[in-house]
Amino acid sequence: MRYLGIDYGEKRIGLALGDSETKIATPYRVVNCIDGIKKAVKEELVDEIVIGVPVRLDGSNHGTMKEKLDVFIGAVGRSTGKKIHLVNEVLSSKAADSLVRGVFVKTERDAVAAMVILQDFFNIIEANYERNV
Repeated sequence: MRYLGIDYGEKRIGLALGDSETKIATPYRVVNCIDGIKKAVKEELVDEIVIGVPVRLDGSNHGTMKEKLDVFIGAVGRSTGKKIHLVNEVLSSKAADSLVRGVFVKTERDAVAAMVILQDFFNIIEANYERNV
């Protein structure tokens, strides 16, 4: 299965790709609207989508960003028809910063943040699999 990881932002949306065989996520591109996501889903034959949601370290996720993200998630689901998984994205941008250390421009950092989100998803799948074996 092919997966598209998404790091949502009001100005930029970072995208990453990965598959269930290798369970390795890689940065893909940065888009600024749902149409860019639809194009990526079609071009890359994506089966399912993983979207990072901000959950604070105290477990809360309130505020206007949550409302905007909820609308975004609904729009992605309706426009692509793909199954959507939600993953806690807490500190994904910080992790992206530590990975790129100034090598990438800010827009590329968003794709790296999407990679971190998708890789977290793969790691969760792997950990659950190992517990059940």
